[in-house]
Amino acid sequence: MKLKYLAIALFPLALAACQSSDIQKAGDLAVSVLHQQNADKTLAAYEWSANTPNAPKPLVLRFSDDNRLSISTSCNSMAGSWKIENNQIVTGALMSTQMACPDNAMKQEGVAAQLFQDRKAPFVLNLKDAQNPTLSIVNTQGEPLVFTGKMTPETKYQTQGETIFLEISPETKECTGVAKQNCLQVREIKYAENGVKTQVDKDWTLFYDQIEGFTHTSKERQVVRIKRYEIKHPAADQSKYAYVQDMIIERETVKGAL
Repeated sequence: MKLKYLAIALFPLALAACQSSDIQKAGDLAVSVLHQQNADKTLAAYEWSANTPNAPKPLVLRFSDDNRLSISTSCNSMAGSWKIENNQIVTGALMSTQMACPDNAMKQEGVAAQLFQDRKAPFVLNLKDAQNPTLSIVNTQGEPLVFTGKMTPETKYQTQGETIFLEISPETKECTGVAKQNCLQVREIKYAENGVKTQVDKDWTLFYDQIEGFTHTSKERQVVRIKRYEIKHPAADQSKYAYVQDMIIERETVKGAL
C-alpha cells in the first residue's frame, strides 16, 4: 500500500524530468503498483471531470463496463472504445457530434482528442480519498490533465436504476414532509418502445423528494427522464428512493407563469 502512494507522489517529478520518449516509463512507474482489474473497475465506478482553460463547462469522462468511453465537452459529445493494457488507457478512433460552437468551447474538443484519439495514454489513479479520487492522464505533449471523480449513482447506491419519466409543473406547492417545504408537482408519463406516449397521469401529484441534477424553473413545463434508485437502508425520515436526472425530454415555456 505504501508503494502505491510513493509512486503517485513521485509521478509529477518523473514526468517533469522525462522527454516524450520516456512517458511510457513514467506511466509504468505510476501504475504498475495498481492491479489492472481494480483500475478497470475504478474507472467505471466514477464520473471524471476536469476544468480546461477558458472552456464554459468541465470536460467529463464516463468509462462504461462494456468498454465504451463517453466524453462530454462544452460543445459536442464524443465517444469511442477503451481498455487498460500495459498500464495505459488504450483508446480507438473517436466519433463526435458535429455542432458548431464558440471557439473556447471547440478548443476543449482538441484537448479531449489529445488525450483519447487512437492513443495509449499513461495514467495515474490516486485513491487515497475514495470520495474524491483523482485521475491524471498524459496527453500527446507529455502534459498531465487531472480529473476528479464522483461516484456514479450505480456505485453509490449499489444497484441499477429504474427509468421513469416525470412531467414537472412550473408551479410548486407548499407541503409538509419532515418539515414545511415547497414540493414539485409531477405527473408520471409512460412511453411505448416507438416513443409514443401510452399513459399520462391525469392529476398532479406532490413530489416530496429531490431530483439530483434537476433545476426547476417557474417559467417552464419540463418532461424529465429520471433514474430511480432504491436505497437499501434508508433512515427513518428518508425516502426509500433516490432520484437522478438523466435527460430533459421536453421543455415548454409557459405564458404568464411566475
